[in-house]
Amino acid sequence: MTWKAGAYIMTEKIGEFTPEVIKTLGLDIPVGTGIYVGATNIAHMVSEHEYEYYRYFNKIPLILSNPDYVRVKKDDGSIEYIKHFSRYVKLAVRIAGDGEYYARSIYRVRENVIKRMVKNNDLKPLTK
Repeated sequence: MTWKAGAYIMTEKIGEFTPEVIKTLGLDIPVGTGIYVGATNIAHMVSEHEYEYYRYFNKIPLILSNPDYVRVKKDDGSIEYIKHFSRYVKLAVRIAGDGEYYARSIYRVRENVIKRMVKNNDLKPLTK
């Protein structure tokens, strides 16, 4: 990856939907559909989740390519990727008006929340 946390970019592809994520979530999109990040996405991440942005921004490609859990959020249709590092980190991806998918938000999630979501079948473990 050529970008880094804090760098100003226009729009850059940071990942893509894998066959495993598409199958697990039953998405109707082609394998390899791009996931992007733009300046407005970065501004949102910094303003709303500054610690997570600086701690995990460079890990976004890993979160997208190898998540532990995924789900489609019912209320807004965003696709959430969850990866465990020393803590669980959630990356929300949403489709924009231009039809492209953008990384929108990144933040930490408490382990008890993850366990409850798994128990309630809200999160799908990703098997490869």
